[in-house]
Amino acid sequence: MDLIRERFKRAEEEHRECGYGSRKRKSTVTKKIKVEESSGNVFADLGLPNAEERLAKADLAFRITETIRARHLTQTAAAKLFETDQPKVSRLVRGQLAGFSADRLMHFLTLLGRDVEIIVKLSPHPRRPGHLRVIVQVPV
Repeated sequence: MDLIRERFKRAEEEHRECGYGSRKRKSTVTKKIKVEESSGNVFADLGLPNAEERLAKADLAFRITETIRARHLTQTAAAKLFETDQPKVSRLVRGQLAGFSADRLMHFLTLLGRDVEIIVKLSPHPRRPGHLRVIVQVPV
């Protein structure tokens, strides 16, 4: 029994010498990160031109992708429905929207059985430019 106690005591000492079981924590350097609240339009936040149009196209592409997935369509089947090729559908699904107009994206939504309405209304600030946005009334 004494042999076991002696070995256990030696193991504890070695354990402490190696720094295990110590309650000391290594000091870490904390860096403050500047955080800005978003305006709701990442394209405007990045200072990109035509930010509202880019956001509208991104919203339309997102709705197209949601609908393709909800209908369990392959990209090839969607391409056939859109009368385009599969690589273009792949680009659309991955958010690469260069080469896709908002009009074309709205047409794709109608081909997927979605109604698209365009509403023109007075701006609350008539002397400033109006806003462009996509509003979804019914989820996929």
